[in-house]
Amino acid sequence: MPELPEVEVSRMGIQPHATDQVVTKLEVRQPKLRWPVPDTLFDIEGQTIRAVKRRAKYLILETDIGYALVHLGMSGSLRVLSQATAPDKHDHVDLHLSNGKVIRYNDPRRFGAWLWQEKGGDHPALEKLGPEPLTDAFTGEYLFEKAQGKRTAIKQFIMDNAVVVGVGNIYANESLFTSRINPQRPAGQLNLDEANTLVADIKDVLATAIKQGGTTLKDFTQADGKPGYFAQELLVYGRQGKPCPECGTELESVKIGQRNTVFCPECQK
Repeated sequence: MPELPEVEVSRMGIQPHATDQVVTKLEVRQPKLRWPVPDTLFDIEGQTIRAVKRRAKYLILETDIGYALVHLGMSGSLRVLSQATAPDKHDHVDLHLSNGKVIRYNDPRRFGAWLWQEKGGDHPALEKLGPEPLTDAFTGEYLFEKAQGKRTAIKQFIMDNAVVVGVGNIYANESLFTSRINPQRPAGQLNLDEANTLVADIKDVLATAIKQGGTTLKDFTQADGKPGYFAQELLVYGRQGKPCPECGTELESVKIGQRNTVFCPECQK
């Protein structure tokens, strides 16, 4: 599943090709995605894309009259190709641009979405979202205050989009390990120093992943491959049963909120 860094790299990949281009045609081959593609999405035809932004794991294609909202779901990806490139089986949506390129959306599992929001309001999908993790709005003091009285496991707490957006399973595992915080610990037990450390590590883990993904930007203009998906250097995620990279103790795994969680029983007591 694409997480925040993959979505941010997708934004970086399509932005230079889409910004200031007119949408000459919207082509929807399969409207049955996670939610049906709305007829109002065709309002984007004839509009200039003013900016390509991201909110949580949604990509936002801004125009003067509103914005298209794109979610990659479980298996979605975007490419920027020549309009002469023939579509493949799972290429469900094409956004034709005035520069002769097409933004092509591929999604084998069809859990993604293409939505539309008129100018002057926020789409319901963007309501009730917490702050972006890489902004100044996400601080240790904010996390500490938000966690007061909460008995939810800290890992589940930081994965809640109402608390902070974009901290997916991989990055929750990694940041809790570097912070030396046990993922099962109740969120309300964190002190301010620990909250400051955890927030700094979340920012660092996400920024590092985005930097690693930046090396794959050329893949967005290739007809094959999975642009936006990239190899990462992970310390604990997916390494249960292997030695801890810090102390050598065998890494353990447990289910928290139905998600696999890997930690070091020694470093994260």
